[in-house]
Amino acid sequence: MKENYKVHMVSAPIDWTVTVPGSKSMTNRALLMGSLADGKTTLSGVLFSDDSRHFLAALQALGFDVEIQEAQKQVTITGLNGKVPVTEGKIDVGSAGTAARFLTALLGVAEGTFTIQASEQMKKRPMKPLFDVLVAIGAKISYLEKEGHLPIQITGIGGTKAMDEVCCVALDISESTQFLSALLLISPMIKQGLSIAITSARKDGSYIQITRKMMENFGVEVMFDGENYNIRKDSSYKAGAYQIEPDISAACYFYAAAALTGGKALVKNVTWDCMQGDLQFLNVLAQMGCTITETAQGIVVCGAEGGRLKGITVDMKEFSDQTMTLAAIAPFAEEDVRIENVGHIRLQESDRIHAIATELSRLGVTCKEEEDALTIQPKIPNAGIVQTYDDHRMAMAFALIGLRVQGIEIANPMCCRKTFEEYFDVLETLTRGK
Repeated sequence: MKENYKVHMVSAPIDWTVTVPGSKSMTNRALLMGSLADGKTTLSGVLFSDDSRHFLAALQALGFDVEIQEAQKQVTITGLNGKVPVTEGKIDVGSAGTAARFLTALLGVAEGTFTIQASEQMKKRPMKPLFDVLVAIGAKISYLEKEGHLPIQITGIGGTKAMDEVCCVALDISESTQFLSALLLISPMIKQGLSIAITSARKDGSYIQITRKMMENFGVEVMFDGENYNIRKDSSYKAGAYQIEPDISAACYFYAAAALTGGKALVKNVTWDCMQGDLQFLNVLAQMGCTITETAQGIVVCGAEGGRLKGITVDMKEFSDQTMTLAAIAPFAEEDVRIENVGHIRLQESDRIHAIATELSRLGVTCKEEEDALTIQPKIPNAGIVQTYDDHRMAMAFALIGLRVQGIEIANPMCCRKTFEEYFDVLETLTRGK
């Protein structure tokens, strides 16, 4: 799909039942832990997208035995108990932030020298706090372009680190919690144990909690005292079978569609037991007037009659991937919608705060942009073409506006390959009843 995607406006409240792909965050965490376990791990519900394919290709380039059954959404990977099969090579992480951070940490403590390439988009994203930690424990990094950014050549510490005391590091996670997840996930490779002191005001986050829960599922406990994260010496991942949850981030677009049209959306297999932080977006929809019900098939969102939405002020720090989703439905609210504490999203696939403000303004909606916040005033948007900045979430979220406004087009729609490559096919089927 090279041309713009023309969103089909719906003339009645929706009644949709949807199945979404597996979670990107959980897929890439599980792939890494499977590669570090001892023996075969079979992952079910795997997301196949641009990000996860880069992760899989990187693991194969590093010599891991990876069996891929895409039709069955399944991957089997044979781990070597914390060892990387090869000691030199090259990987390309594309635009995948998780792959970039997780695999850099992996190679920083492995044995050997490796080159890590990335897309132009990923080259702009922050990496320095993670690089600094790896260099502090003995890794060697040579910058191939811009200092503090990918691409790099990295030589890991391998077996050169003294093994008689806990490895202690300090880390700032104000720019991204992925730096901490990366170090936690590879901690079993550091057999003397790892202690991470967090130096930033931000100490925890929803994605860190996913990391910790998944590590526990794989047999490794992470202790957190509010300031420091500690992993015991001689920790190791257990191989086995693991089921990946549906992607709550993707589910939220369909839930928001129900809110916007006063209709109903059921996303299969989404439950309140899911560990992903974006579940908090359902509470936002409830505050805006929606009804949330859990059924045997999955959670259902019913919008208020006529798609009426209440204004809201919300701190979205812990589920900031839904900032674009809320921003897309905000113009249809009866009062202002204010989104706070999301300054870190300026450093993601795009400067998301500026992108939101720019595109809403382009459609005639007043949006006040602040360093870490947005305030959006009610007004039915005009027709227009939405620029997406090669950012999958801008494309998927802003398509929602077209459910209520005739003449909305999405530029570069296939940037959604990053996490949900069939999104616009699914949307087309749902809106046109095909």
